[in-house]
Amino acid sequence: MALMLLAPVTISYLLYFSDVRPSSVNYGDLMAVTPLQGSGINQEDDTIFRIRQLRGKWVLLTVNSSTCDEKCNKNLYYMRQVRTMQNAEKSRIERVWLIDDSEPPQNPQMAEDYKGMFFIDAKDSKLLEELPAVESVRDHIYMIDPLGNLMMRFPKDPDPAQMAKDIKRLLKVSQIEHALNMPGTKH
Repeated sequence: MALMLLAPVTISYLLYFSDVRPSSVNYGDLMAVTPLQGSGINQEDDTIFRIRQLRGKWVLLTVNSSTCDEKCNKNLYYMRQVRTMQNAEKSRIERVWLIDDSEPPQNPQMAEDYKGMFFIDAKDSKLLEELPAVESVRDHIYMIDPLGNLMMRFPKDPDPAQMAKDIKRLLKVSQIEHALNMPGTKH
């Protein structure tokens, strides 16, 4: 009888002090929640852009140059597809491309291919400094919560199906947009 009473306590004690932690279910790396304060220039209308303008929306964000090499194109494509995979919930997600050399995209077709994405001049922007990276900010797609906080970073060469699962899970459990009483959200 004493063994049955002490076993759970003993096991929990051993697990706690041996630093055993269960694995997480998320694919992306959870980051320390950090409010993004920097700004850039919206290429569509030459106005100042701040992440807080997208308050109430989840944001997928990537960084690259205006030449947009194969890796850049892949990230932009994944962001579009992952958003589309959310079906009825896709209106809760925005996409942002921080262009770190302040030139317009060299392929004019990109504006049409990625319609609805914010193309932001971010050369010398504090936004670029606020994004943590393993090697380069160009390697990752970042997730920003509806309050404008950086909260997740997807790995280099991400798996879009795994990204979509993470985002679906976030959208399912998130009620931030409802608390903010944002238009376009379901009640």
